[in-house]
Amino acid sequence: MTRAAVITSLSPGTVYDFVIVGGGNAGNVIANRLSENPKLKVLVLEAGGSQDGVLAATIPFLCATLTPNTPYDWNYTTTPQLGLGGRSVSYPRGHILGGCSSVNYMMYTRGSAEDYDEFAKISGDSGWSWNALQPYFKKNEKWTAPADNHNTTGQFNPNVHSFTGINSVSLSGFPTAIDGRIINTTTQLGPDYKFNLDMNSGRPLGIGWVQLTVDGAKRSSSATSYLAPNFLARPNLDILLNAQVSRLLETGKDKSTNLPAFRAVEYRTSVGGPLRSVTASKEVILSAGTVGTPHILLNSGIGDPNSLKTFNVSSLVNLPDVGQNMGDHSFLANPFLVNPASIKTTFEPFLSDPAVQSTDINQWATTGKGFLVDTIVSHLGLFRLAANNSIFSKTRDPTPGPNTPHYELAFSNGLALPGAPTTGSFMAISTAVLSATSLGSITLNSSNPFDPPNIDPALLTTNFDKVTMREAVKTVRKFVSAPAWSDYVVAQFGPFAGVETDGQIDAYVTANAQSIYHPVGTAAMSPKGASTGVTDPDLRLKKAAGVRVVDASVIVRRIAVLARINPCF
Repeated sequence: MTRAAVITSLSPGTVYDFVIVGGGNAGNVIANRLSENPKLKVLVLEAGGSQDGVLAATIPFLCATLTPNTPYDWNYTTTPQLGLGGRSVSYPRGHILGGCSSVNYMMYTRGSAEDYDEFAKISGDSGWSWNALQPYFKKNEKWTAPADNHNTTGQFNPNVHSFTGINSVSLSGFPTAIDGRIINTTTQLGPDYKFNLDMNSGRPLGIGWVQLTVDGAKRSSSATSYLAPNFLARPNLDILLNAQVSRLLETGKDKSTNLPAFRAVEYRTSVGGPLRSVTASKEVILSAGTVGTPHILLNSGIGDPNSLKTFNVSSLVNLPDVGQNMGDHSFLANPFLVNPASIKTTFEPFLSDPAVQSTDINQWATTGKGFLVDTIVSHLGLFRLAANNSIFSKTRDPTPGPNTPHYELAFSNGLALPGAPTTGSFMAISTAVLSATSLGSITLNSSNPFDPPNIDPALLTTNFDKVTMREAVKTVRKFVSAPAWSDYVVAQFGPFAGVETDGQIDAYVTANAQSIYHPVGTAAMSPKGASTGVTDPDLRLKKAAGVRVVDASVIVRRIAVLARINPCF
């Protein structure tokens, strides 16, 4: 990377106004906004390398190849998951400039207005409400024409989007063979399957066209947008790559609050390399994500004293909720064998034939056209459980209102996930539990701050989550029963084959579900002065000075959809 703002080392004693830990979704936004003021000197410490020159981080369709088990992933695995029959599953997190925005599947969803209003109520700060955040949504978003410049009338509502922000958002730029069938189904199965013109209007229920963080034919990440060359040219902004942070260092008592201050950061730039430190004269901003942020806090002596003592970490700030209250979306890919005549229109030829791959990548590189300009999902469907579902006689509805979904369907014109078969024609309708009630944790695994933490998302550990996933799978089966699919879908495929009864569905879910990697809550916000929580509504770390947390770890509860993209930008 040759950009002027990217440095290779720091001189001992270097001081910045702000040191940002993590160049991911949120960290790069903060770096951009703070460095707008030329009087402020800003440093970003990113554990991964540059996204420049990484083809898979540029071509949208190659998103599924970026994780797991690559240099661009932290390559975490979970603890054994009781809700998954004791299986441990991979837990991708972006290890690259741009963080997860450089490796995710680029789907852009804001969530429901009710979710944000609930967030504001729980945090005690109306500034987190849907209406209050609208200017920031628009400051972030730059609506962009799709790669093929097709007529998008009837596919989104321009009135709820911004055309003047920084991070590009668009629609799919290449049609798929199932697009028309999906839209036709919205008129064939009744009101629960209604078409939604724009799921980012604050009322997301229904089925609609997926919106993506893409700019023409390329991924739009926090690295490509908020750290674009014109921003990196700022002389007051530095980026240090391959800088893995171990902990925050106490720097004495804050003069104005008398609280312990943590305005220094310890890091290394190579495995086994020497520990170094850098100081912020104003604040350290933790943007290391829902896994990384609590891990750093715990290694810094900020957390539950009894748990820290187990690993001989001195307790400096008593905040028992650090690493707790972790929420996530459980996920299940539901594959179908489709009409063999469709073989040339699904993803399979590209996935199985190197010659086709070469041709399609060359088309993308020379024209910016073709199906590689899109992610692997063309449409989303957001649904609620029936109001008379028996689960509500045992469990309170976890959503804040009737316009917030319980689960999601995602439609793919093939099987582009790891382990897919190399022959045949397929499609997938994946399911995800959005209003999950299972809560997990991030905890220390050893006294070595560079060892991975214990990651326990506690997937599908509550009856509500299990029932919701079961109903989601039933919705998938009903969806393909519509006339629109009569000459296309042949049968359920693979482990999904023959799955019909509730018992069969539950066993199938236990054996095959995983995470969709949308964790939140491990540095959860609470009202200022509250005895619980980790951060105040202004994102300051409780009981300490000089530290803010700015990433998805502060989100208060399992917000149904919003954890995917928007709040982190």
